[in-house]
Amino acid sequence: MLIMAIDHCRDHLLKGHPDPTDLATTTLPLFFTRWITHFCAPVFVFLSGISVWLAGTRRTQAQLGALLIKRGLWLIAVEILVIAPGLTLDPLYHVVVLQVIWAIGGSMFLLGLMIRLGVSRMSIGVIGAVIFFGHNILDYTGAGAVGKTFVWKLLVSARFSGSDAIRIFDHHSAFAGYALLPWTGVMLLGYAVGPIYNSGFNAVQRRRLLMRAGLVLLAGFLVLRGFNLYGDPAPWSMQKTSVLTVLSFLNVTKYPCSLHYLLMTLGPALIVLAVTEGVRNRFTAAVVVYGNVPFFYYVIHWYVIGLATIVLFYLQGYGSGQIVDPNDPFFFDPPGVGLSLAGMYGVWLVVVVVMYRPCKWFSAYKRRHAQWWLSYV
Repeated sequence: MLIMAIDHCRDHLLKGHPDPTDLATTTLPLFFTRWITHFCAPVFVFLSGISVWLAGTRRTQAQLGALLIKRGLWLIAVEILVIAPGLTLDPLYHVVVLQVIWAIGGSMFLLGLMIRLGVSRMSIGVIGAVIFFGHNILDYTGAGAVGKTFVWKLLVSARFSGSDAIRIFDHHSAFAGYALLPWTGVMLLGYAVGPIYNSGFNAVQRRRLLMRAGLVLLAGFLVLRGFNLYGDPAPWSMQKTSVLTVLSFLNVTKYPCSLHYLLMTLGPALIVLAVTEGVRNRFTAAVVVYGNVPFFYYVIHWYVIGLATIVLFYLQGYGSGQIVDPNDPFFFDPPGVGLSLAGMYGVWLVVVVVMYRPCKWFSAYKRRHAQWWLSYV
């Protein structure tokens, strides 16, 4: 949750918005500022699948399926109506971007349909594995006219690109940053392995399974990436320096997420889950405050970053007449506005600190109350 906010601060506040993955212009600090945030979305989606399984231990299949369908539609609605203007700083919705909450909501909806239809956990796991390991086969097949449709982009080929936007009506458009199909595969796998987190499951065995699975995924990444085999449409290559060659190796495709990207992120994530289980100290106690209310944190932090962007805009001497054309996703972003990378990290730290008290309050509120709507936030 905390690392994720680094990327969002970079998007809004870094002067000039240089591309961290452009090896011709990037720097080590800039590249890894982006790279470390690659781990966030896969872990969110995978753990969401595990959470679905745990929620299902207290419900019938019909109840769980209905809950996921409603929850999925709710998340998609929040992405469009609440999060989108926080991202763009545009209350008129000229551009709506479908991001990770859309991917989680859409994946929950599809998982809910499977559960309602009586598909077994084992079968869901097999479907998830086929999608997870096989979705890059579509890189080698021509989708023809279908590949140009918005539905195809939603499901398969979505990426953060204005050229992929679909016009809804004059001066209003939408585009998907997260292709649903590969992310659904991640959630289905999370659901399939959920039983290892049942209360009666042996903790030592769980950690052993997580460690082995993490090492296998990481080894798979090193082999597939090392030999530029199947799994990513952007192979690495030798560069003019050894450092840039390493960056090329790590510069995997997120939009749409490739197999290499998922192996590179989920492999180490599973290892971290294995070695940190049971760790308790002051730092983890503070971090858990954010993790107890992840959806609340996610929605609110966009508006905190947006407020910081607007304040910076005026503090740097810009006026309302210099607000960028409202068709631009970033409303307060004329040329020249922004901070250095170090300054951006300073704002990120402020955002994290500012969010601590609201998260702690809402976490305590959820423990003391049982209103139905609390399950949606």
